[in-house]
Amino acid sequence: MTVPYWVADSVFYQIFPDRFANGDPTNDPQNVHPWGNPPTLWDFQGGDFLGIMHHFDYLLDLGITAIYLNPIFQSTSNHRYNTSDYYKIDPKLGDIKDFQNLLDLAHRNNIRIIIDGVFNHCGRGFFAFNDLLENEDHSPFRKWFHTTSFPLEAFTPGEAINYTAWWKIKSLPKFNTDNPQVRQYIFDVARYWVELGVDGWRLDVPNEIDDDAFWQEFRHVVTSVNEDAYLLGEIWTADPRWANDKHFDGLINYPLRDALLRLLQTGTLDMPHFANKVETLLSTYPRENVYSMYVPLGTHDTERLFTKVRCNTQKAKLAFLFQFAYPGAPAIYYGDELGLQGEKDPDCRRAFPWNQSSWNLELYYWVKTLISLRKRLPSLRKGEYISVFTDNSNGHYIFSRSLGDEQVVIAMNASDHPQHIDIPVSKLGWQDGRQVLDLFTNKRVNVFGNILPIDLPPWSGTWLS
Repeated sequence: MTVPYWVADSVFYQIFPDRFANGDPTNDPQNVHPWGNPPTLWDFQGGDFLGIMHHFDYLLDLGITAIYLNPIFQSTSNHRYNTSDYYKIDPKLGDIKDFQNLLDLAHRNNIRIIIDGVFNHCGRGFFAFNDLLENEDHSPFRKWFHTTSFPLEAFTPGEAINYTAWWKIKSLPKFNTDNPQVRQYIFDVARYWVELGVDGWRLDVPNEIDDDAFWQEFRHVVTSVNEDAYLLGEIWTADPRWANDKHFDGLINYPLRDALLRLLQTGTLDMPHFANKVETLLSTYPRENVYSMYVPLGTHDTERLFTKVRCNTQKAKLAFLFQFAYPGAPAIYYGDELGLQGEKDPDCRRAFPWNQSSWNLELYYWVKTLISLRKRLPSLRKGEYISVFTDNSNGHYIFSRSLGDEQVVIAMNASDHPQHIDIPVSKLGWQDGRQVLDLFTNKRVNVFGNILPIDLPPWSGTWLS
C-alpha cells in the first residue's frame, strides 16, 4: 500500500486564508479592505489563522475531516503564490505559534491539514532572486534561476524577457530545479513542515517541474518523515504519469469536475459521454490512487459552483450528490456549501459571509446530510463502483457503490422534467420483494420483476440502500 490510509475516508475543506475569517485585526495590513468587499488581485481582507480557529466549531459541525490551506508563507500578495520566505509564516496570517496552535486544534479533533507547496517558482522577494537582482552575474545564486542577460528586467511593465518565469509573469521567477542546491533547498523545506506536523502537501503546477527523479526524491523525503503524509498534485488533465508510487498519491480531479458541470449545463454534454468520461477516469489510474483523488466542484482557480449552475439550487445539490458518491475524497471550496457566488479569479475568492441571512440553507443542510451519510456508509468511501443504467433520452444515470453486503445505489435525473425510472437491479443481485430504503426520505420501495421503480424531480437524485 503506497497511499495514506486516511485519504479515502476524508472530506476536505479548502480555505483561502485571507478570506475565511479575521480573528486578529492587529495583524491586518494598513490598507486592509472591509470584509466582504468585491475581491481584487491586490486587496487584503484580513483572514488569518485565529479566524479559522475561532470558527473551528463551524467546520466540525459541517463534518469535514481535512483542510487544504492555500499558501501560508510570507509573500507580497493575497494569494501568496509568490513566496518570499518558505520558512516563515506570513505575518498577516499570524506567526509560527499561531500555526502550531491551529495544527494542534485540528489534530485534537482528528482533522488533518495539508498546505500548498509552490516549488516551481518563487517571488521576487525570495532571498536568492533578490541577491541575483543585486549582484547579477556575480551572484552565488546565478544558477538557481534561468537567466539570459543582465540586468534582469524584473520590474518594468510587460512579460519576463531575460529570465524564465511562470507564464512569463515577472513576479514569479522559475527555479532551476536541475541545480542540486535548489533541489536540496526545496527538499529541506518539504521536510521541515512535515516534521512540524502538517499532514501533506498540495503541490502547485508540479508538471512544470518535468523531472520524474525530482518528484521521486521529494516523495521519499516527505514519506521518510511521515509515511502517511498525503501528496496531492495539481494536474488539470487525466494523466497516469503523475499518480503512482513515484509521484503523487492523488491528483485534483478537474476532469471529473468538468464532466459533471458540463452535464448540468443543458446541451453541453449528453449522458452517454458523461458516463463514459467518469467511468474511464476510474480505469486511468491504479485503484489505490483513484480512491486517493481530491474531488472538487470548485477551487480558487475556477468559477464558483453556484455561479456555474446559474444559481440553480437543485443543480448544485445534484452536483454535491454525485461528488460525495464518487470514488476519491470530496472537497468543498469554502462557501460553496452555502451558495457563495463568484466568477473566475479573483472573484471566486470572496470573503466568507458569516451573516447567515445570505446563506442558502437548503444547500447547506443538504451538504451536511451528505457528509453524515458518507461517514456512516463505508461503501460510499471504499466500495466498488458499478455502472447500472444509463438512459440518454431521459437524462438518467444510475450506479452503485458496493462493499461486502452493503450496497448504495445512486440515481440521477439530469433533466428539466420529472422522471419515472425503472432501475434494473439484476446486476446488483437484488431479488424480488427486497425492500430498498431511500436514504434521504426514509421511504421504502420494493423490487418487483428485477426492477426498482422510483420517481425523481427535475435535476435531482437520490441514494438507495
